Parts: sequence; C-alpha cells; structure tokens
Amino acid sequence: MKILAIVPAFNEEEGLKKVAAQFQKIDFVDILVVNDCSNDHTSEIGRKLGFQVIDLPCNLGIGGAVQTGYKYAWEHGYDIAIQVDGDGQHNPGYINDLIAPIKEGKADMVIGSRYLKKEGFQSSFIRRMGITYFSFLIQLLEKKRITDPTSGFRACNRKVIEQFSHRYPHDYPEPESIAFLLRKHFQISEVPVMMNERFGGRSSITSFKSIYYMIKVSLAIFIDNLRKIGWT
Repeated sequence: MKILAIVPAFNEEEGLKKVAAQFQKIDFVDILVVNDCSNDHTSEIGRKLGFQVIDLPCNLGIGGAVQTGYKYAWEHGYDIAIQVDGDGQHNPGYINDLIAPIKEGKADMVIGSRYLKKEGFQSSFIRRMGITYFSFLIQLLEKKRITDPTSGFRACNRKVIEQFSHRYPHDYPEPESIAFLLRKHFQISEVPVMMNERFGGRSSITSFKSIYYMIKVSLAIFIDNLRKIGWT
C-alpha cells in the first residue's frame, strides 16, 4: 500500500529536525511537508532532510495546508494518508497502530488518542476542557464517543482522502471533519498514543482564540448536523 505522511508546517524549522529523527526507522512511508508560507527556513530544512516539500504561495492556515496534502495524496494514488504535526508532538512509532484498522478494513479513519490510556503529555487545562466539550458535542449529535476529537494525529483510507481533497474545514478542522465523516457514515476508531510537548515553534491557539475556536467549530458542527436531518 502507498502511504503518505502529511506534515503541515508553519515556522517549524526546529520541529522538522525532530520529525526527521523520529521517522528514521519508518521507511515504508513517504513524507510530504506542506510549508504554509513560513518566514523561517522550514522549506530549505525540509528539503535538506529529504522530505517532499510543497511551498504554499500564501498562508492558508492549518486547514488549507492539510487539504493541500490530501489533494496531493489523492492525485498521486496513495492508499493511506497520515497527518503528523511538524512540531514533533506526534510519535511516528505509533503509525503501525494507526494504520492497522484501516488495512484490516475495520475503519475509514483512525485517530491517535492521548486520552484512552491518559499517558504522556496531556495538554493544558484549558485545552483539555475544550477537548471534553467537543467530545460531548460529537457524542450528543452523532452518537459516537471520540475521546480526543482535536487530535491532529490521524490516518485515513482512500475514501476519506477523496472526501478531504474536495472538502476540508479551514480553521481548527479536526472536530468539524470528524462530525462531517460521521454524518456521511464513515467508520472512525481510536488507538491509544502518547504525545510529546512541541519541540519548537509556537502554537497558533491563544486563550482568546480558544474561545473563538469553540464557538466557530460548534456552529459549524451544528450546521452540518442540520444537513443530516434535511434542514439545509
């Protein structure tokens, strides 16, 4: 099977070196860095490390960068696409666990959850509150419990790659994309993973943005749910 790791990166020159070190023993995965118009040396370092690199001409945000990766995966015939953050938080050692349910035909998308076993870095208190909220909201509307709906460490099969290549949320896309897939009756499962603190760069989500994030994504999920019952 052709497998692609999509690494969205904005000013991640430090984190990419750690990502490269983590991928040293993962030789069955192609790595694509989507450089979201960084103003540091992300692009040059990505190429020096041997990654495929796409340089976006303007900053699209996380959603646009990840969708670029899915478009690439779809057009180049990849069977599985894996999202991996460029800041080193995601451990590629769990990739076999992520893709196993897909290879066995048991899931269309698999999420790496830090909350199934609650080991490793658990994020800040405010973010954990947001994660709990989105988990509750998705379970309420879509009747499916997802313990880590904001996790960006995910693997998708070719059917989901096609969907995401055509439609993917722009800002803070993880919970919204989960709700969309569940509405479309895709099978989603989770596997336990441990995550690291970010090695470099800085998070784009501030305390103020966290509030905006919760409101915006909640509205998007509610509107998408109305489509399920035929209101829109």
